[in-house]
Amino acid sequence: MIFKVHWIIDGIAEIDAKTKTDAEQIVQEGLESYVKDSDVLMNKYVAKSIQGTAYEPGTDEKKENDEKQNKKNPNEEDS
Repeated sequence: MIFKVHWIIDGIAEIDAKTKTDAEQIVQEGLESYVKDSDVLMNKYVAKSIQGTAYEPGTDEKKENDEKQNKKNPNEEDS
């Protein structure tokens, strides 16, 4: 028996860009290129769409990022 499976890949990329639109475009172009160049994604898994939305990190994310940065550089003080 054949079954159809609708699949979604969820991810978060940190992109350095001037605007949210620029960040979205950078990711969109990179992922589209990757998918189009992948015979397996295009023909076996039949990738049909890529969608994403840029946002500025929230307070919790900023706190996590600050903590990660402090662990990497324990001798640096916050400014």
